[in-house]
Amino acid sequence: MTTRFNTQSEQETEAVAATVFQNTLTRGAGTILLCGDLGAGKTAFVRGLVTAAGGDPQDVSSPTFVLMQEYAGDLMVYHVDLYRLRPEEVLDFEPQIHDLIDRGGIVAIEWADRLPTPYDGAIQVNIEDQGDDDRLLTVECVTTSTTSRA
Repeated sequence: MTTRFNTQSEQETEAVAATVFQNTLTRGAGTILLCGDLGAGKTAFVRGLVTAAGGDPQDVSSPTFVLMQEYAGDLMVYHVDLYRLRPEEVLDFEPQIHDLIDRGGIVAIEWADRLPTPYDGAIQVNIEDQGDDDRLLTVECVTTSTTSRA
């Protein structure tokens, strides 16, 4: 099932993330695959997830240079960014991503389109810049015939 949201501010993008959290991540764990151009709102989406998970949204920043950040709350949120990794580095980093997934909590992966294949059962969020502060968010559950496990 695909759901689309139009937002006109970072706060509205954060609110969509909270809705996704409440509607799809009620088991207390899940993987979010975030795709979109630079500045589209991927980190704002993660800020909304962290807030919904009981964490401090002011702690959220893009982990481009450190690759991963952890945010504690009622539920852990692991924020991964694959932007600066070459394809072979993404493959090398995948076992660490799977370790995070196995810990439970939420694993939000920015630039998830750099993964060799999407992860079965994950929620994929595509964020498209529509000009000004307008964004189109497309949310869907990933179902594949095979899962990618390193």
